[in-house]
Amino acid sequence: MTAHLQAVLFDMDGTLCDTEPVWMAAELAMAQRYGAGWTPADGLALVGKQLIVSCTYIKERMGLPQPVEAVFEELLAGAMTAIAHEGPAWRPGALDLLMACNGAGLPTALVTASHSVFTEAILDGMPSGRFDAVVTGDHVERGKPAPDPYLLAADLLEVNACSCIAIEDSPTGAESAEAAGCLVIVVPNQVAVSSQGRRREVDSLAELSLADLQLLFEQDLSV
Repeated sequence: MTAHLQAVLFDMDGTLCDTEPVWMAAELAMAQRYGAGWTPADGLALVGKQLIVSCTYIKERMGLPQPVEAVFEELLAGAMTAIAHEGPAWRPGALDLLMACNGAGLPTALVTASHSVFTEAILDGMPSGRFDAVVTGDHVERGKPAPDPYLLAADLLEVNACSCIAIEDSPTGAESAEAAGCLVIVVPNQVAVSSQGRRREVDSLAELSLADLQLLFEQDLSV
């Protein structure tokens, strides 16, 4: 393993932008339309999950008669409508860190459990920064917490996942990145994330520079 950081892999929902409330509102609106029970704990249980997995949970929890695919389309439409009206709220420091990576020529990827249609809407609204690769929930058969999304991102960037830092906000995402071999920077948002293993917690990306990331990576290698 090289001592040099080779790429930074960003989660999207809750890490790059604060879209978790968008999904939670879409879930609650669906429950209200069907007169079904739904609690904040249900919404938190889906944070970081692949969308089709979330829709299977929603169908079962709400007792919906339609197939999972129809639940998927309805939930996605609700989230897309909200983003079109309000736009994404960017997490503190996320775009600045992305631009710092871009400026230094350090490869980056977006690794999200969200569907490609929703992801494209977020990227279209991004005021600055760019990703060299994008992996969405419908690009892999096994989504987070399996390592597949992060392994695919590393392959697309032509780097070893063990030489990457992943930035995550959820237990599901952190587990996925760590299983792929990444050092995980955890920025807690909606749910608490254990700092066990190859995980380092920070309060906000606003307090991290590119030099800080390299230092954290080198310190991890020395453990």
